[in-house]
Amino acid sequence: MIYRIFSSLSSFKELKFKPGLNVLLAQKESGASDRQTRNRAGKTSLIEIIHFLTGSDAGVDSPFRANGLVNETFGVEFDLGGEKTVAERSGKQKSKIHVIGGSFLKGKTRISNSEWVEMLGEQMFGLHAPPDITGRVPTFRSLFAYFVRRQLSGAFTTPEKQATMQQSGDYQVALLFLLGLDWTIASDWQKVRDREKTLDELKKAAGTGAFGSIIGKAADLRTQLTVAEARLSDVMAQVSSFRVLPQYEELEAEANQITQQINNLSNADTIDAATVRDLELALHGEAPPSLTELESIYAEAGISLPGLAVKRYDEVRSFHESVIRNRHDYLSGELDAARQRIAARAHEKRGYDQRRAEIMGVLQSHGALEQFAKLQSEAGRMEAEVESLRQRFESAEQLEGTKNELEIERNRLALRLRRDFSEQRARLDEAILAFEETSKRLYESAGSMTVDETLNGPIFQFPMQGSRSKGIKNIQIFCFDMMLMRLCAKRGIGPRFLVHDSHLFDGVDGRQVISALKVGAETASELGFQYIVTMNEDDAFKEKIEGFDLREYVLPVVLTDATEDGGLFGFRF
Repeated sequence: MIYRIFSSLSSFKELKFKPGLNVLLAQKESGASDRQTRNRAGKTSLIEIIHFLTGSDAGVDSPFRANGLVNETFGVEFDLGGEKTVAERSGKQKSKIHVIGGSFLKGKTRISNSEWVEMLGEQMFGLHAPPDITGRVPTFRSLFAYFVRRQLSGAFTTPEKQATMQQSGDYQVALLFLLGLDWTIASDWQKVRDREKTLDELKKAAGTGAFGSIIGKAADLRTQLTVAEARLSDVMAQVSSFRVLPQYEELEAEANQITQQINNLSNADTIDAATVRDLELALHGEAPPSLTELESIYAEAGISLPGLAVKRYDEVRSFHESVIRNRHDYLSGELDAARQRIAARAHEKRGYDQRRAEIMGVLQSHGALEQFAKLQSEAGRMEAEVESLRQRFESAEQLEGTKNELEIERNRLALRLRRDFSEQRARLDEAILAFEETSKRLYESAGSMTVDETLNGPIFQFPMQGSRSKGIKNIQIFCFDMMLMRLCAKRGIGPRFLVHDSHLFDGVDGRQVISALKVGAETASELGFQYIVTMNEDDAFKEKIEGFDLREYVLPVVLTDATEDGGLFGFRF
């Protein structure tokens, strides 16, 4: 129970509360224009003060960091752990809380905000950090926000969420905890979602962009790895059979020199072979002309040769034959010399060929040290390439195989949830009946709450006639919150107070508003909790209901936005 909310701000309107229903009204003064609404009267500020004093973040946009309030202290006096406790906090020193009372403080009066949140979780909800849980866990702030819903967080959109941006894992963990079910199932479900999100991002990156060239597809990488391993095997076999020859370069130079010498000898043979052909032709063509042919030539010319001329021709012919014979002897000698040179070079080439064959045999069976080093370097490079491909292949296989594993995990969690619902059927039935009972007291056609076991965790649904309208949706939230108060009261957990902002009743028919307040007052009285509501005065008294006088529950402090000092803080900032 909250006893009072106060501040060091002199103009602040201190609020004092009593057990059961408490209604904080905002008036619209007579004569006020339509533009002078109650939106800045401070109704929602009450919600923000309660959250501020129970450890919420106070960022730069927090009203408690504003110039007019940053140096002021705000406080709350309430029951915590069965003991009356006072907590104070200021925007200037937002990380420190001044606390009085409560034996759980163990003598401390000034603690950090994080310590305060931890104490609140222990005292209100019995929260203790489980040592073996690595996923989502129930936290004080995520649970408390269901009991003091904030319009600024979008808490009035759907019953199961206390904030528009609240993730499935967060509200599933919180609600399973509040319903007394196995919340670790929802925690494990969020782990699956986180892994799936990471998997989707990795698969998307692996398919395109730079990351795709790092990992790639498993099928392509399998082929590349197989080919690379085969090449590496061949190179490693060469390395293992390689024999190093220290004189490799000297022998290689000698083999090159021998090849050059053989080429030179072959060129010389070509020249001598041409000389032999020329000499052989010359030998066959060397012969003196016959006398008969000479006489015939002269006769055809009509000249008669005297006997003296013939005699002289015989002498000339004898001389010519001597010349021819001497030339033949010379040509024969040259021919023999050329043939001898060719024969000598053939012998020399055979020697060179034999030596070159010996050298080439050695070079083919051995290698140079430089070649061996290069071969080893290539083997090392290929080993690194194969290892890189193997790691990429394994990563690709893991990425493509993880999806199936996650599907199996989802089915396993669905089975766990179904089993837990079966084992805890009494608690689940109690929640369903509590929601329906409250709804039935407000509508002839009662709404209901269903909790389905799906492959995405427990899904909360609230079928109700006309549930598409804003007013009906807000009444669903009212019924849900009353159901939570009933279950928490039975289990002895929770803050023992429920706070509803006027936004909860936006769009709700006046008859349903007064009926809801009557149900809230009766439920609070029955279960012994405190129900605090902020409302606009004209909305509160539009309708009347027999046996219920709302004025009995209205707080003495009444807010208004018609004047500068009519709001909760006593001034506008």
